[in-house]
Amino acid sequence: MARVPGAAAMRETPLHASVLGSSFNAKLVAPNSSSGVVYGRNGFFDCNLSAASAECEFFCRASSAGELCSPSSRVSILNSTVRRGSRASGRVLASAVEETGKSKSGGRFYFNVTGFPFPLGPFLSRRTIRTEMQRGSIWLFEQEQALGFSSVTTNTRMTVIKLKSGGLWVHAPIGPTDECIQLLKELELPIEYIVLPTFAYEHKIFVGPFSRAFPKAQVWVAPRQWSWPLNLPLPFLGIFGAKVLKDDELVTPWADEIEHKILSCPEVGIGPYVEVAFYHKASRSLLVTDAVIFVPDKPPSVVSKEALLDAARNGLAVKVLSAGKEVPDDPIVDNEENRQRGWERMVLQILFLGPSNLLEPTQSFRQMSKKLIVSPIVKTLVYNKVPDKVKIWVDSIARDWKFKQIIPCHFSGPVAADARVFKAAFAFLSDLVEEKSGSSESPLSSLVGFFGRAAAAVTYPTADMKTLSSLDNFLVSTGAVKKTVSGKKKK
Repeated sequence: MARVPGAAAMRETPLHASVLGSSFNAKLVAPNSSSGVVYGRNGFFDCNLSAASAECEFFCRASSAGELCSPSSRVSILNSTVRRGSRASGRVLASAVEETGKSKSGGRFYFNVTGFPFPLGPFLSRRTIRTEMQRGSIWLFEQEQALGFSSVTTNTRMTVIKLKSGGLWVHAPIGPTDECIQLLKELELPIEYIVLPTFAYEHKIFVGPFSRAFPKAQVWVAPRQWSWPLNLPLPFLGIFGAKVLKDDELVTPWADEIEHKILSCPEVGIGPYVEVAFYHKASRSLLVTDAVIFVPDKPPSVVSKEALLDAARNGLAVKVLSAGKEVPDDPIVDNEENRQRGWERMVLQILFLGPSNLLEPTQSFRQMSKKLIVSPIVKTLVYNKVPDKVKIWVDSIARDWKFKQIIPCHFSGPVAADARVFKAAFAFLSDLVEEKSGSSESPLSSLVGFFGRAAAAVTYPTADMKTLSSLDNFLVSTGAVKKTVSGKKKK
């Protein structure tokens, strides 16, 4: 690998690898010589300038000593008017570098207006970020995911694992834009399997078009797939020839490398709740869809600046959810403070639907961020209804798999967490299961269990849970979902 002297000083965290298609916002650092270094967010170009061209090599910031990101990192920028020793050369080179990145990445266009009653955005364009989680064997692909006609946005993640066969195993496919397909093809490995690990619409909608982009790949789906308001067969949703995952790992062709366990709860309500957890033995990674999340302090890089600033504006939602306080109508300036406020507001709406105070979100945000948790929505509407079944699933994962990290489909990933941390996120299940079964432990065992769960349990802000509790009561009253095991345990 070619190296640049002093490049080690450019290092960042290992997960921030080269991202094709990003805007480089480049500038020429050394315009008064025959070579220059063009810096960007994800790496830098080292270029030799001439009167008619610039020969450049792109180096990852994440590399240990300024290594080339890939064999295709060498680019030639021709037919540019580059004048040595002038400010103009920096501008021309920066422009050429940015255009080169765009042309290599392919397009981001993806038309999506499906989803009743709330379609998922972005409707026309999806940026894809690829990071290399484990060198040469595991890659993470992320796109922005928004609730249509709102300012609520987060990330959705696809995990790609190289199997011993040399092919790729794709977990929870994302929108197959030209950019996404190009980033996959650059791995120069065939896609063998495409896996839908859930019933959830936001992951299901991409399986059909993704599989058509890779027609030789086998499609595997979680059991008990359904759709609403019409429960249509998978072929009507564009998913053809899919095989169904079962609890017996031996039926899958990758079972010796990746195991799975199925949570299937047909008795929850409108339709069954289904999620399949996977364990990649070689990397000791647990892959989940929505079972647990880890909300980062800062927004994921794929979430756009425009979305963050839009959420920071004091619009109608903020005025309604302001805890009765006066809401200023100040214009929004693009700065870190406003972007952070936008992110905190987004998170609280994703977690609670109607948090108590969007005007001042920081206190609730800090209570729910930077720890492994169960989403309040999933806890209230699903896990509280069938705690015994969920607990069996969680306990079997913690008992049988020696994972050291978790890769969810949303928010942060991978998250450093073992079985103890995973079980702690579900500490609320124990009380619900005990109350349902009416079990009678010895006083000492009961006391030890109580304090152990109290130390591990995540506390959900009571005021923020009110909207979810009201929604739950409404759905129960209409018969759409079943009752929580105990009315005392809804928080």
